[in-house]
Amino acid sequence: MTRLAEELLGTHLAGRGWTFAFDRAVRRAGACHHADRRITVSRHLAGRAEEDEVRQVLLHEIAHALAGHRAAHGPRWRAKAAAIGYTGSRLHDGPIAEERATWLGTCPAGHEHRRFRRPARELSCGVCSRRFSRASLITWRRVEPATA
Repeated sequence: MTRLAEELLGTHLAGRGWTFAFDRAVRRAGACHHADRRITVSRHLAGRAEEDEVRQVLLHEIAHALAGHRAAHGPRWRAKAAAIGYTGSRLHDGPIAEERATWLGTCPAGHEHRRFRRPARELSCGVCSRRFSRASLITWRRVEPATA
């Protein structure tokens, strides 16, 4: 995946001082660090995703580098992203490293929910009920995350 990242940075950001690295993010796929001129991708995502999915994450972040920090996900960013071949949505929507979450919740029907932090308020199961329901309250317990 490093080869792919360096190839894409060379194509779209050549001579601008941008570098690539993996990071330990568990809730996001990638990041564009404007101050450091560095693009990072979650090593957890890279370890389980197909090459095309990682390519799309890289293109998403490269579009941020090209559009500038203030562009966020607005029209300027969307135009840059489309111009370089990004076809994905604004955000990555797949699991990154859910198995590393330290809180496991279970509703009365047995549906499991994972969180990286203990929820501060009561939550009910969205599978059981589209609205908050006391009958579908989730009970949380701390678990040991998988190591990777």
